[in-house]
Amino acid sequence: MTNLEQQVLTQVQAIIGNEEQVIGRRGILIPLKKSLINEADIRVVIDIISADPALAAHLLLRSNTAQTAGVISTKSRSVKDALIRLGQVNIYRYAFSFYLKERLDELSEPYKKLVQGYWALNEIIAMDCIELLREDNDIGVGTKIDADEMQTLALFSVFGQVIALTAFAYLNAELSRPVSLKVLKSLIDKQQQQLSLEAFASLGLDEDLREEFLIAHNLRQTQNPDSPGLVLRRVLSKRGLLINPL
Repeated sequence: MTNLEQQVLTQVQAIIGNEEQVIGRRGILIPLKKSLINEADIRVVIDIISADPALAAHLLLRSNTAQTAGVISTKSRSVKDALIRLGQVNIYRYAFSFYLKERLDELSEPYKKLVQGYWALNEIIAMDCIELLREDNDIGVGTKIDADEMQTLALFSVFGQVIALTAFAYLNAELSRPVSLKVLKSLIDKQQQQLSLEAFASLGLDEDLREEFLIAHNLRQTQNPDSPGLVLRRVLSKRGLLINPL
């Protein structure tokens, strides 16, 4: 690693460690996380989420993705239905990804376009995973994998790249002489695993998500046939996106 790459890596890591800078609007996320950790009454969670109609609509939409794909049969018809079906972990993961995406849309070019490309890739991967679950069910190789847990995991498939690009955009905005994107590309190629895991830790995401991410990228093995990481690994391998190729 060159001296410049090391300097940039250190600065990017510092920005990744600043949750407020990376996520931005956290007025809903903070009380939502507290209520979920404390296992608050569902009415409390509904009130928190309903304070942001866009988030409420997003969660309702997400909760019906698996139903639309034919993986589950029941459709959520209200925010309450959606939250009850999603469960605590998936509610927070979806909310986190919603606000992260909102933050990414505020980036300047060319970072906005690059990050949106990665985000679109996440969405495609998530759809591929849900389709794979449906295909497995159709041929009788059904598992106990929760469709929403599968989808929320898939939305973090290229998390390291997304967060590194975001941090790099903020870094360059503060510099009188911006650093070339080639430097960041080199860092992502060499440090994707480290950047991803640091982002998971710094941004307060759940340990299960981190573990399944490691399984998905073939960085950790499991004997659990119901691991969503194993399904995601199949999709990532097919697309040549594994951090540790098979």
